[in-house]
Amino acid sequence: MNELQTEYDTPWKDAIESYFEEFIAFFFPQAHGDIDWRQGYEFLDKELQQVVRDAELGKRLVDKLVKIYRTVSRVMSGRM
Repeated sequence: MNELQTEYDTPWKDAIESYFEEFIAFFFPQAHGDIDWRQGYEFLDKELQQVVRDAELGKRLVDKLVKIYRTVSRVMSGRM
């Protein structure tokens, strides 16, 4: 990634990290309802970097990985 791309990329990543729940609610409202926000979430950027480095995939399209928890009632009801 060149320096200009990095300048535009970092603010978006920071905004997603700061407003992750709101981001999901706006862009993915159905998924937002399936997430148990009380359990929190965890950004796994270092783990994703390791996977990408190990796989040597070339062009990357995703560089944020977030661990979330699904709501039990929706999972148990078969709504996957």
